[in-house]
Amino acid sequence: MTSPATPALFDALAAQTIELPSWAFGNSGTRFKVFGQPGTARDPFEKIADAAQVHAHTGLAPRVSLHIPWDSVDDYAALGAHAAELGVSIGAINSNLFQDDDYRLGSLTHPDRVVRKKAIAHHVECVEVMRAVGSTDLKLWLPDGTNYAGQDDIRSRQDRLAESLQEIYALLDPTHRLLLEYKFFEPYFYTTDVPDWGTSLLHCLALGDRAQVVLDTGHHAPNTNIEFIVVQLLRAGRLGAFDFNSRNYADDDLIVGAADPFQLFRIMNEIVGNDALRPGSGVNFMLDQCHNIEPRIPGQIRSVLNVQEATAKALLVDRDELRTAQQTGDVLGANAILMDAYHTDVRPLLAEFRASRGLPADPFATYRTSGHAERIAAERVGGTQASWGV
Repeated sequence: MTSPATPALFDALAAQTIELPSWAFGNSGTRFKVFGQPGTARDPFEKIADAAQVHAHTGLAPRVSLHIPWDSVDDYAALGAHAAELGVSIGAINSNLFQDDDYRLGSLTHPDRVVRKKAIAHHVECVEVMRAVGSTDLKLWLPDGTNYAGQDDIRSRQDRLAESLQEIYALLDPTHRLLLEYKFFEPYFYTTDVPDWGTSLLHCLALGDRAQVVLDTGHHAPNTNIEFIVVQLLRAGRLGAFDFNSRNYADDDLIVGAADPFQLFRIMNEIVGNDALRPGSGVNFMLDQCHNIEPRIPGQIRSVLNVQEATAKALLVDRDELRTAQQTGDVLGANAILMDAYHTDVRPLLAEFRASRGLPADPFATYRTSGHAERIAAERVGGTQASWGV
């Protein structure tokens, strides 16, 4: 294992950035009940202010992803300027195809061309927002699917999806990307129109080089080897974005690494080993989480720190020794190299790294004792708290 505190390791950590989701700072959570909390953001401006707190304490989160229409405002230039004043910027723009009555039988795959045109028109709006705030990524999660065999023709839905995606892709500027997310199941339970990385990849390949796959760590069948998918998408040059969260049985909104920190390490090991951590790799790392019972800002701080810790451990893997062990067939030796890095307590190393950058040694504890949560609870009185879907 390499020496922990090296300039190269600190440089790699300094280059790491993780985008935050605006919706994590509203009242959000499960489909059964959303528990409100004092001080919850009431509008996109306050959501960005909350995200800026995460970045101020961790130095890891300089971008905020918006969701339209949840984050619609009259003046996007003012929203972008507000973000810049707080030391962050606006990242990807997410479309919404899952909260309109017309989309009961699908949006981009709906049998009725009129409904599909409505869904495509929504992306026209999203591209206009991108231009206004300087975003380069249009992120699309498709909730379309069916609940019963025979409900619709599976191939026809794929053909309609391909046609709709082509129209959306044509809307983009030359500097824009289309990021297509997949999800194993939900909200429909018989077929999902983009259920896996292969389906997403096939559609992206048909669209062009600026169409990339979004990998979400919570969107897979149980026991799926996610790091294998990471490698395959990197080989194809099509891993455009990475959504961090966690799940145990289903759903996917838990703090990243909560259920299986070793899986998070294995994923980051492949990211580091394939030189995909650096900003120039084209992979946009972000959180995609909704906090229902845990406080919003501390939940996001804990999440980005979990990713940073897994990354630091992955950076400690001696790649030369690992390659030698792999090439000589030293099965146990190769595994031991990974396990030594994983079992290393990197918290002192990360405290040293943060101190070198003028950041709190323990960002989570520092925020909790800062009094900020109490201040926003006292200040944010009146109005309507932002919620999932508002």
